Amino acid sequence: MLELRYHRNHQLVQATLRDNEPAWADIRSAFQDSAEEIVAIGSDSLTLPVWAFLSCRRSLQYALRKHKLALEVDDELKSILSRSGEREKSYAQAVSREPIDIDSLARKLSTESFKRSLTHEQLRNVLRLASLPSGATFSVPGAGKTTEALAYFYFRKAPEDKLLVVCPKNAFAAWEEQLKECLARPPRVVRLVGGAAAIQAKLDGDAYIFLVTYQQLSLVRRAIAEFMSRNSVFMILDESHHIKRGSDGQWGSTVLSLAHLPKAKLIMTGTPMPNALSDLVPQFNFIFPEVDADEENVSRTIQPVFVRTTKHELGLPEIKRFFSPVQLPREHRALYELLRSETLRQLAGLSLKDRSQLRQAGRSVIRLLQVVSNPALLIKGDFGVPNELQAALDEGDSAKLQAACFRARELAQAGVKTIIWSTFVETVESIAHRLYDLGADYIHGGVEAGSDEEADTRESKIKRFHDDPDAFVLVANPAACSEGISLHKVCHHAIYVDRNYNAAQYLQSQDRIHRIGIPEKIVTSIEILYSPDTIDESVSRRLNTKILRMSEVLNDDSIGLEPEVPDLDGDGLQPEDVVDLLQHLRGAR
Repeated sequence: MLELRYHRNHQLVQATLRDNEPAWADIRSAFQDSAEEIVAIGSDSLTLPVWAFLSCRRSLQYALRKHKLALEVDDELKSILSRSGEREKSYAQAVSREPIDIDSLARKLSTESFKRSLTHEQLRNVLRLASLPSGATFSVPGAGKTTEALAYFYFRKAPEDKLLVVCPKNAFAAWEEQLKECLARPPRVVRLVGGAAAIQAKLDGDAYIFLVTYQQLSLVRRAIAEFMSRNSVFMILDESHHIKRGSDGQWGSTVLSLAHLPKAKLIMTGTPMPNALSDLVPQFNFIFPEVDADEENVSRTIQPVFVRTTKHELGLPEIKRFFSPVQLPREHRALYELLRSETLRQLAGLSLKDRSQLRQAGRSVIRLLQVVSNPALLIKGDFGVPNELQAALDEGDSAKLQAACFRARELAQAGVKTIIWSTFVETVESIAHRLYDLGADYIHGGVEAGSDEEADTRESKIKRFHDDPDAFVLVANPAACSEGISLHKVCHHAIYVDRNYNAAQYLQSQDRIHRIGIPEKIVTSIEILYSPDTIDESVSRRLNTKILRMSEVLNDDSIGLEPEVPDLDGDGLQPEDVVDLLQHLRGAR
C-alpha cells in the first residue's frame, strides 16, 4: 500500500510505501519524472511540494496499476486532489469555453459598486478571464492590467472571498489608487508589512484585500498558508515574471508552495518570458499545477488562458530606436582586449548546466560591461592589471559617459527632457553629478520609496522631474526603476549608456516613456550607446532574440525589435547568452 500524507505546515506531500518493496523504484520514478523537488527521507519514503505532486498524478496512477497497489490518502490531501481535478477539467475546457456574456459581467460589477468603465480591450480580456478558474493578463504597460484584475476578482467574488496581491513594494500605491478609481466604495487595503506577529494580526482583522511583497511573502509563508487554508482567497501575482526561476529561487519556491491553496489565481506581467520560454513554466505551474508543462510545450499550453492588449491596439506609434557608436580610446581598448583574453581563459571548459559556473560567467559579464561603460567602476574591485587600468583612467572620463552627457546637453538646449539609463549605481550617480547644472537627479535601489512630499524619495524625484521646467535629466537604474513609474507625459527621449542581458528590464524601462497617454504626434526616441567589437554587440543580439521569441509566443508584433547594430565586427544571463559571449570573446562574431 502507498500512503500519502499532507504536511500543512510545510505544504509538502509525504509518500510512504508500506509493503511491496519492488514497487518503490517505479513509485520513485513516477515522482522524479515530473518533479525535481524530491527529498528522500528513508528507503521507502519521500517528500515533495504539493504543487509538484499535483503534476505527478498520471505517472503515479500508472505505477499503482502496474503493481496493483492500494492507495491511502488523508482527508486534507483528498480535498486538495478534488479541487485539483476540477481545475484540471476546467483547463481542458478552456480552449472551447465561450467568454462570459457582457450583461452578466455588467450586472455583477454593478452590484459590487464597480464604477470604472472598461475600454474595448479591457472588456474583451475580462470577459475571457472571467470564464476561467485561473488565468493570465500579459497586456502591455498602460493598458490597465490592474483594472482587468480587479474586474475579474469582483465578477467572481462571493461575500466571503478575500484577495491577496503579491507585488513589488513600489506597486502598493498603484493598487490602492486603482481600487479608488474602480470602486464607488473602495475597501480598506491592508499592507502586510512588519514581522510575522504584526502580519498575523493584520490577517486576522476584518479587511478582505491584502498586499504583500514577494520578499515578505517568503518570510511569512506559514502564516499566509494558514490564512489561505482557513479562508476563500483569490491570489494575484503582479509582475509575475519575478518567479521565473521557479523552485530554484526563493520567491518562486514560496509562491509555488502555495499554489494549491487559493480559490482562483491570476498572473500579471507585460514581459512574461524575459529571457527564455522556460521563464513561463513556473508562472503556468502556479496557475495550473495540475497540468504538465515544460519548456517544450508551455507556449502551446498557456495559449488558452492568457489575454493581452498590444501597443498597436492602444494606437501607440512605433518607437524610434537608433544606435550611436562610441569608439573606445586606445588605452581603454587595450584594457578591454586584456580583459577579453582573461575572461576567455577563465571560461574555458565552462559547463552551461552547472549553475555555479553560470554564476561565474555572470560575474565575468559584469566586469566586461563595466570596462566598456566606465573603467572607473573597476577601481573598487580586486582588479589584476592595475597599470593597464590606470592608463585607461588617465585618458579621462569614459567615452560613453562623455557621449551621454554631451547628448543630454544638446537635448536640454532644445528644451527636451531626457532619461539616461545605466546598469551600474556608481555610473548613475556620476552622470547625475556631471549634469547637475541641468537639474539632473538620480534613482537607483538605494533611493527609498515614500511620499512625493518627502525629500530625496523616489516619488519626490519623479515629481520634480515632471513639474520642474529646469529639471532636464533623470538618471536611473533599470533594476530599480523599470517598473512602477510613468514619465511619458514629459519625457520622450531615453539614452542607454549600457545594457545587460535582461530583456524584461530593458523592455520595461522603455515603457516608462512609451505608454498610453503620450501626447499626439510625439515621437519616442530610444538612443543606445554602443562600442563596436565589444560585449555590447553580444548583448544586442541576445536581446533581439529574446524579444522576437516573446513576440511569437504572445502573438504580438508590436514588441519592437531593434535595428541591426551597424558595422558589426564579428542578470538575466542564460546559457545561450554565454554561448554568444564566448563567440564574441573568440572573435568569431
